[in-house]
Amino acid sequence: MSDDRHTAIPLREFPDPALAYTVDGDDARVTATNDAFEQQFEQELAGGRVSTIFDRFNSYNTTGDQEPVSHLVRGDRIGIRLDGYGNRGPFFARVIPSDDDTGYLVFTDLRECPDEGYSPGVDQVSSVISHDLRNPLDVAKAHLRAAQETGDPEHFESVADAHDRMERIIRDVLTLTRDDAVVQPTEEVAIETAARDAWESIDTEQVELTVSESLPTVTADPDRLQRLFENLFRNSVEHGVATDETGNDQPTKAPTKGRSNGRDGQTSESTTVAVHPFEGGFYIADDGPGIPSTEREIVFTPGYSTRSGGTGLGLAIVDRIVEAHGWDLTLTAADDGGARFEISH
Repeated sequence: MSDDRHTAIPLREFPDPALAYTVDGDDARVTATNDAFEQQFEQELAGGRVSTIFDRFNSYNTTGDQEPVSHLVRGDRIGIRLDGYGNRGPFFARVIPSDDDTGYLVFTDLRECPDEGYSPGVDQVSSVISHDLRNPLDVAKAHLRAAQETGDPEHFESVADAHDRMERIIRDVLTLTRDDAVVQPTEEVAIETAARDAWESIDTEQVELTVSESLPTVTADPDRLQRLFENLFRNSVEHGVATDETGNDQPTKAPTKGRSNGRDGQTSESTTVAVHPFEGGFYIADDGPGIPSTEREIVFTPGYSTRSGGTGLGLAIVDRIVEAHGWDLTLTAADDGGARFEISH
């Protein structure tokens, strides 16, 4: 599940300063602002460009790899730290996109937050928590208020979805922040068994799995190894499946920049994920759109995601589990252009 809205959230329900936008070419237009935004920034910007808001600040940093507007136009769910606008802020702005080129930009005044410290590890995880956990929390709060006012049961479904998403994020953050002692590679584990068990735990209706019968047995922590497969499988499934015009999931192999979010609507036969051995280890490969060589290092950075609704923690956790086992992880291109994750042990 994701924190996508089944019904529109009234902008006034956001407790923090917020605006609604719609993508317009290589920028976005402000369609509405709430009272908190107008009080904080002392003006109402309906009809103006979102980029003019970012231009007011002397500096910014994002959880992605592009300028803020580029991520917003692309539909990425990212966070932006903004500083240097008079005596205001600094702010952490969260982009909450929808599937129809609209979305919300929600601002949190960091002066009201405790000092996070300067540890790089803490900064990475804090960025993910403040961005990805606050998004579904805000959505849940807004839908709860809307449900109380309207009695529409669809709002309660959105609250439940948001809570499910928060639970997954918390589990991911705990995995990412625990030390190596959590991984106990003391058991002999069959790679084939771990892969098939992981496949059963995720939604793979539109994707097929092929597993070699000649996969090795390794000394590993069975729970963490299964988690590794779950995250890699989920990465292939979520980025290899598009949504057609009826809203149904359809597999896609269309070559696009980065991992496809399916907005091109091109479809093909079922996406396939394969687990096979190679000299020195095993690999997981798919026949999806692949990952460009320029992005193969940054995809393991906590918080980086090109998918709307993604936490940016899945591949970071894979990297952490591999490292804790003393193995090596290499991301390359599969023979048919998809992504191939090689694990040497």
